[in-house]
Amino acid sequence: MLKILLNKLGITDRPSLAQFIKQFIKFGIVGLSNTFVSLAVYYVLVYFGAYYILANIVAFAVSVCNAYFWNSRYVFNKQSNNLKPFIKTVLSYGSTALLGTALLFVMVDLLHISKWIAPFISLCFTIPLNFLLNKFWAFHTPSKDNKCRTSE
Repeated sequence: MLKILLNKLGITDRPSLAQFIKQFIKFGIVGLSNTFVSLAVYYVLVYFGAYYILANIVAFAVSVCNAYFWNSRYVFNKQSNNLKPFIKTVLSYGSTALLGTALLFVMVDLLHISKWIAPFISLCFTIPLNFLLNKFWAFHTPSKDNKCRTSE
């Protein structure tokens, strides 16, 4: 069962496993820094009186540009003038931003969780989903043998 999963991920030997782990660690580093960028923008805006939903939308816009820049250059090595990966990145982050915004609304307005704590809870759901969408869709390049390839 594990072997089938590893093959689906394009991991067929030790070097490809090492490459996958390295890429996952890089994505984690970018994701962590992107989370700090997003939360910083969110908290600054909320601190200065912005409505938390508006703050979340602005934080999303800033963070998706940051994420695309670093993921395309540092994680997936996909620097190009092609807009398709950028559009897919925006859609990936957009879907998780909608989910995150809905979660914020439910937590803050319905469950009365603090607007300062709710974003951290929301991240537990949106970060894993973002990784999967970016790895297997936004930066996915099918190889000749139809294995998933996300870096060269």
